[in-house]
Amino acid sequence: MLRICRVLIIVLLAGCAAPRPDLARLYAKQANPRQPPVILIHGILGSRLEDPVSGREAWPGSTWRLLFHDYHDLALDIDARTLRPLPGDLRVSGITDRAAGRDFYGEIMRVLSEAGGYQRSRPGEPVAPGAKNYYVFAYDWRRDNVETARALDRFIGQIRVDHGDPDLRVDLIAHSMGGLAARYYIRYGTEDVLDDNEFPVNGHGAERVRRAILLGTPNLGSVTAIQTMLQGVKTAFGGVPAEVVATFPSAYQLLPHSLNDWLIKSDGEPLERDLFDAEIWRRFQFSVFSPEVRKRIVADSASEQDGQARLALLERFFQRYLERGRRFVWSLTVPVPEPAISYIVFGGNCSLTPARILVEEVAGESVVRLWPDDIAEPVAGVDYDMLMLEPGDGVVTKASLLARDTLDPTIERHRYSFFPVRYSFFLCEAHNRLTGNINFQDNLLHALLSVDDDLP
Repeated sequence: MLRICRVLIIVLLAGCAAPRPDLARLYAKQANPRQPPVILIHGILGSRLEDPVSGREAWPGSTWRLLFHDYHDLALDIDARTLRPLPGDLRVSGITDRAAGRDFYGEIMRVLSEAGGYQRSRPGEPVAPGAKNYYVFAYDWRRDNVETARALDRFIGQIRVDHGDPDLRVDLIAHSMGGLAARYYIRYGTEDVLDDNEFPVNGHGAERVRRAILLGTPNLGSVTAIQTMLQGVKTAFGGVPAEVVATFPSAYQLLPHSLNDWLIKSDGEPLERDLFDAEIWRRFQFSVFSPEVRKRIVADSASEQDGQARLALLERFFQRYLERGRRFVWSLTVPVPEPAISYIVFGGNCSLTPARILVEEVAGESVVRLWPDDIAEPVAGVDYDMLMLEPGDGVVTKASLLARDTLDPTIERHRYSFFPVRYSFFLCEAHNRLTGNINFQDNLLHALLSVDDDLP
């Protein structure tokens, strides 16, 4: 009898499953003669990197490599004189559509093609008259987002040539960090404005973009980025260690904006510390200042002397890119007099997501806690889950997605978190699965294919 009841429950639940929209029927036959090309921009970790000589894929590589490898070969070499990353031996070979049996960007490309009626094109190839085209912009996600913006400009420039239209404007679909690079491009084009605090907007990118759709973009940074800087990128039994992540300029540009209360004490009160001050990282023994990390760096060097020299170089590089990170996050939120582009924003708000880390005093020492369960001596009456975690997609909080310094929508936006949002749409989906969400796909196609004359 119990078994029969279980079967009946399963049947009833199956019958109550929400129907899925037929995207092909909804959108495949739509024809908009003014439909511009679409460019898909991935996020961090989202492109494949390979050795052009051997053809070996360094990231993500085989399933075995993804599960077990330490990925030291992803580290960028540093020019000791300029403190800039050297060109390196790895090249971008494409987007990470799937890895270890999981979809990342393959599903969204399929939907654009099969349901949206777009055809995959590549810069430099002939364009069929009257066709709807989409392009995949694959870039080296380790590098500075200013470099990525410059590469995006060249990418769009070639598309304009291919279409024979010097005034062509494109639509952007940008996931995660790709949205930050897109936003920088829209404001500043190819200019590097991170050498001072002036941030002169030139609108170069805005003249080349019609619509910008952001998906899971940390518009006010991500506390998960701090965790990554401390612990590296974890895979099953391996991953990218913290000392390798520290050589990626992009990692610093994902850190929480200075408007955020990113650090709290055991009593729940904010602890005023400048995240972009290298001395704070040294004091807390974060990243390249961690004894464990420093020991690994020396052990992996040819000699003790080489190891100490490597540490000194990394510390100088770290300080430089912390400051660039500070200016990068500010450059995206300072007010723009008359924005030419407003953003359509999609993201998750159903998963508790790191929003703050905590400093706990234990035996006279300050110990950093990344998760509520890590706290050794909780203060009675303090809700650490509420303080340290906020609704989001597991990586990006809802507040950061909306570029707000508070989750409370009744509080006015901070004047230095300027972010022209046309509308936002929220999903119950994890960060790395957002592109495969059927509700995102449905509303994405609606936004792309709609004739809306008042939408920039």
